[in-house]
Amino acid sequence: MKSITKNSINSGIAIRLTVACPDQIGIVATIGQLIAKYQGNIIEANHHTDAGAGWFFMRHDIYFPTDFTKLDQLQRELENISQALQLQWQLIQPKRPKRVILMVSRQSHCLADILYRWRSKELNIEILCIISNHQDLAQEASWHNIPYHYIPVPKQDKTAAFNQLAETIDQYKPDLIVLARYMQILPPFLCQQYPGRIINIHHSFLPAFAGAKPYHQAFERGVKLIGATCHYVNDELDAGPIIEQDMVRINHCHSIDDMVRLGKDVEKNVLARGLRLHLEDRVFIHNDKTVVFN
Repeated sequence: MKSITKNSINSGIAIRLTVACPDQIGIVATIGQLIAKYQGNIIEANHHTDAGAGWFFMRHDIYFPTDFTKLDQLQRELENISQALQLQWQLIQPKRPKRVILMVSRQSHCLADILYRWRSKELNIEILCIISNHQDLAQEASWHNIPYHYIPVPKQDKTAAFNQLAETIDQYKPDLIVLARYMQILPPFLCQQYPGRIINIHHSFLPAFAGAKPYHQAFERGVKLIGATCHYVNDELDAGPIIEQDMVRINHCHSIDDMVRLGKDVEKNVLARGLRLHLEDRVFIHNDKTVVFN
């Protein structure tokens, strides 16, 4: 009798299936039977029903035999099922790196962390370019052999700069844009062009400590928690669907410098976790919130 090993189970053609649809009986069974029909082996399954919204979410990692050649036929059958079950579905090749643009201003902590994780192959991405409204981090891009686009954004009239920014982004056709401490508010037309495909990171003092020097403001008010929020960007400032959050406790012994250091640590860690969740297709956006399969 041939033994089944981990390698034999997790070998073959990797496909990821994501589904969102109105909740109803039989969704998992119907899709499971279809996958079995094509000899697919589900190695990770995630399901969630939002009872209040009446919506169902599913994410399956599947391995098909190495000689699998019927992907087009599987897609057609999924399309037929989707009409009956009102499925919003995607078949994704998880091993294909997602094409990413990084955007920065002057602070380097989030950028440096992402570049390290990329070079050490922790993040399955292809970095297309780095875009900035300052020249401070150009050397960082040069060291990594990544194209660097300096697009200054004047305070008075930002229209021309944002048009140039949009043209630059469009030429790369990215899967995802990451605002790794890019300190400009993107115009609505750009947010609408990439819904669910722009990720931002910011400290969680907003809106109580909006504006310049939030850590100085927090120090003056005796804040006890420093946090960060990773979220998708939409038309409303810092109000897009939240992907990931975290915090660190502080007290009266911490100086402003301590708070800035701790704040940078939590920002880069939250951004990295939120980015990984998106890259692994674990985040579903529904209305103004997310379902996240950790």
